[in-house]
Amino acid sequence: MRMTRITTAALAAALCATLFATSGQAAGPVLIAIGTISGFYEDFATETAPPLENGVAGNRLGGIGSALAYAGGDDFLALPDRGPNAVMFNACTDDTVTYINRFHTLHMTLAPSDPKMVPALPFTLTPMVVATTPLSTHAPLVYGPGCGAVGDGAPALNELDHTNYFTGRSDGFESGLPSTNPLNARLDPEGIRVSADREHVFISDEYGPYVYEFDRRTGRRTRIFSLPSTFAVQNLSAIGNDEIANNHVGRVTNKGMEGLAITPDGRTLVGAMQSPLLQDGGDIKGGVTRIVTIDTRTGQTRQYAYQLDGSVKTTISEILAVNDHEFLVDERDSKGLADDSQAVFKRLYKIDLAGASDVSHISGQANLAPHAVPKQLFLDIVAVLTANGMSPFDIPAKLEGLAFGQDVTIKGVIKHTLYVANDNDYLPVVPNAHGTTTSNPNRWFVFAFDSGDLPGYQPQHFKDKDHDDRDDR
Repeated sequence: MRMTRITTAALAAALCATLFATSGQAAGPVLIAIGTISGFYEDFATETAPPLENGVAGNRLGGIGSALAYAGGDDFLALPDRGPNAVMFNACTDDTVTYINRFHTLHMTLAPSDPKMVPALPFTLTPMVVATTPLSTHAPLVYGPGCGAVGDGAPALNELDHTNYFTGRSDGFESGLPSTNPLNARLDPEGIRVSADREHVFISDEYGPYVYEFDRRTGRRTRIFSLPSTFAVQNLSAIGNDEIANNHVGRVTNKGMEGLAITPDGRTLVGAMQSPLLQDGGDIKGGVTRIVTIDTRTGQTRQYAYQLDGSVKTTISEILAVNDHEFLVDERDSKGLADDSQAVFKRLYKIDLAGASDVSHISGQANLAPHAVPKQLFLDIVAVLTANGMSPFDIPAKLEGLAFGQDVTIKGVIKHTLYVANDNDYLPVVPNAHGTTTSNPNRWFVFAFDSGDLPGYQPQHFKDKDHDDRDDR
């Protein structure tokens, strides 16, 4: 039987009783705020609003916790993934649709909660979407031919805007070329970070995997980072299971570059593969996945091994830079709110790449395992939330977005913040065990911590807008 649900207010009441130690200082990392935006809302790309192939509005505001990036002040960027494909309609495209990829600019204010509002978390998070930016390129892209009742994959908006938009539909690729072909229209974005000048964004995806730079204002692709050929698959298919079955080297379909970090100086991108590459055992037999660093000036890459937890089935959802060599890795199960199961494993680990072995020329789980980077638990999200009264059924299954945010003052002491966001799969409500439905909003959990909790933490350094790191080559 499904456990009794608990309200956010009840969670807040329980949490406030244990939030502060007797010394008056916060024992971090601690939860200080929860914010939500309804999954029924639509975004600002109103020109994409007409229904998609599965009948869902083309501008549904969902999936925006797939990735989260801090942009300074109260500004963040939120990245939806490839679109609302949780609605079944046609197996020949794996139920994917011509959803135009985009990112959102969010204004998220953290303000002390009204002490008269009891119970309450110490801070109130007010998230607000202020802009939506579709992703496109000047170069002609390869769109899918369609199948059965599904037509050509080129968005109608291409003709109107005289541009080429990226979409989430799985058949948008060139047959005979590797999956990393930059002219493929299909894009499943899962990681986003802001450049040091705040004029560009870097986005990673699962289809290629790709790592692209886009103009932050226009959404136009401005640069392509080439990944090692061993990350690509050669035999492409619109059906994920077929693509997996017909390849032995490269990323697992829908388990590509799920996470992306940028070092505080903006000079290194760090991508994390959700699951091991096929040659390393894949999603079924593998236990060691890869982390890839990319020099933003030269494009040079290095690879590192990361050992996934063996007690339960886990994958990597995000990676976040603590400084130029240490990172937080979001490792999780897929349980919790959305499939009416209990969340068990959602943890943030701290790793250090300084002195770690470059495994670029090593393959196979047994060969990679001895080189895996050590990891240290930083935050057990499930343990923190359940210890303060939240049902494991109510913890979102896909906690995927991770970003440091603005500092706050608690009891006269300045604290840093860490935001954790969920991907709600564009489903505003989900079924539960009682035969009814449960609200499934876009949601953010905010934690406070200090230098003692995360030694070596350095916030990202943003430069003047007229400075471009590419001039430093």
